[in-house]
Amino acid sequence: MEDRTLILGACGQIGTELVTRLRKQLGKDKVVASDIRPPEDDKLGEGPFEIIDATNYFALEDVIAHYEIHTVYLMAAMLSATAEKFPMKAWHLNMNSLFNVLNLAKEKKIEKIFWPSSIAVFGPDTPDTAPQQGIIEPNTVYGISKLAGEHWCNYYSEKFGVDVRSIRYPGLISWKTAPGGGTTDYAIAIYKEALEKGSYQSYLSANSTLPMMYMDDAIDATLQLMNSDTAVRGKAYNIRSMSISPADMEQSIKEQIPDFKCTYKPDFRQKIADSWPSDVEDQDAQIEWNWKPKFDLQKTTQEMLNALRD
Repeated sequence: MEDRTLILGACGQIGTELVTRLRKQLGKDKVVASDIRPPEDDKLGEGPFEIIDATNYFALEDVIAHYEIHTVYLMAAMLSATAEKFPMKAWHLNMNSLFNVLNLAKEKKIEKIFWPSSIAVFGPDTPDTAPQQGIIEPNTVYGISKLAGEHWCNYYSEKFGVDVRSIRYPGLISWKTAPGGGTTDYAIAIYKEALEKGSYQSYLSANSTLPMMYMDDAIDATLQLMNSDTAVRGKAYNIRSMSISPADMEQSIKEQIPDFKCTYKPDFRQKIADSWPSDVEDQDAQIEWNWKPKFDLQKTTQEMLNALRD
């Protein structure tokens, strides 16, 4: 089998940057990007691109056979805020796409899977700093689908020997793509509006502290996990970089743009944020595959503002 990679959900926030990084590492022809819609980013068209509905098993099977795919990154999902509006659509997409790739791996048609979990698996009863193992009782559609997915990944790994690997992503900050319907998307919009308007109205309260991470760290962690010989298959790892609030981001931006003003008007997303922990423990990732972030808030703010200005 050729060592080719398929990325499902390549037009999304993580997928876009994952395609770019993997094509630099593996070669453009070795990484097949795909999504349910055509790409808006011209760079995604610099290598193979397929329009695929990840919930369509037979379409997915055909593409995997055609390109002789070895590894699948399943990045297609409906995120937390959008999923609350369309719960059945979110469950259908988030779960059936996962079953498709797990079953293809079970049938030995692919060798390795990456599937992203999320801090959304945690709930109101989780300790403020969430451990790797502990009380996990999500109360959002997105979180419920991610927790169910974690259990199915572990089941397929133990029962059928499927090599599936997973990270519980914190909120992710990136300048390359528009927000995709997540509760932590304020952390992208705040930088853009700071430059465009000089102000931002946050839909989360000033002190809503949540685990966050700059996208470069998230991509590094993903590829490090996939290349690790010591990581546990079927396990969804906590990873952390910084624990910050909108007020922290406001202050960080003011250090670069002194006249920036941020106001606060919480909406329905506040309740989602309140159900998540303010930080996570990631000792397992540090010990088992040597995880270590590179970006703190100050460095993230510099990168975001410089990139958006350019």
